[in-house]
Amino acid sequence: MKLCILDNDFLDPAVEPTYIGYGAMFERLLRQAGAEGTFDIFNTVKGEYPASFDAYDAVLLTGSKADAFSQEPWVLTLKGKVEELLKAKKKLIGVCFGHQLIALCLGAKVGRAPQGWGAGRMQYQWTAPELAQAQGSPEVALLASHQDQVFDLPSGTRLLATSDFCPVAAFGIDDQVFCVQPHPEFVEDYSAFLLNKRRAMFGEAKYQAFMQSLAKGQDGLAVARMMVAFINGAPVCPVAGSSGG
Repeated sequence: MKLCILDNDFLDPAVEPTYIGYGAMFERLLRQAGAEGTFDIFNTVKGEYPASFDAYDAVLLTGSKADAFSQEPWVLTLKGKVEELLKAKKKLIGVCFGHQLIALCLGAKVGRAPQGWGAGRMQYQWTAPELAQAQGSPEVALLASHQDQVFDLPSGTRLLATSDFCPVAAFGIDDQVFCVQPHPEFVEDYSAFLLNKRRAMFGEAKYQAFMQSLAKGQDGLAVARMMVAFINGAPVCPVAGSSGG
């Protein structure tokens, strides 16, 4: 496996020594899930990209504190790259900001969610239990941290996960796209750090509920195993009659 990770953020200096960056968090998780091979990490905020994506089996887009619909120059540059990768049918994985940006490039509406922040451990209906490594599970719990959402399922894609709070929580296209709104790469301690940073904004009742949810366990490693299987060639089933987006 040769994976290109486009890291779309910088971590808070208080936790950077522990977690390094979202790209490093993903490499650690995917290797735990059985991935072998080369992982190359590029920071798009700094304008880093490979000279060519041709040699990579897949490209993974991490989360970011930025909005996918932002007009910041680096986000617009990344959006252009993603549009090119979609046209070239390069295998893409998107998480949180990456999930939203790929959806945006596929014509979906993305914006600030009227229901507010999704944070802590959240439960989703997994609508593709037959996926490789999904092990038939009808539900998945993951750690979330987002105030933006994909508002409608992109044309030609299949819904993979949903909840009342986040109707388009994951989607895919055959063997080309696998996108997830919550964060399989997060661990509970990192989520707790983010929650503490936003404690005053959430208010004490929500903060306590989010913090208590972290003790219930989450399925990041299980979703990572699905991602590894996807990179290695296991498709997400296309929508019947779809042209693949």
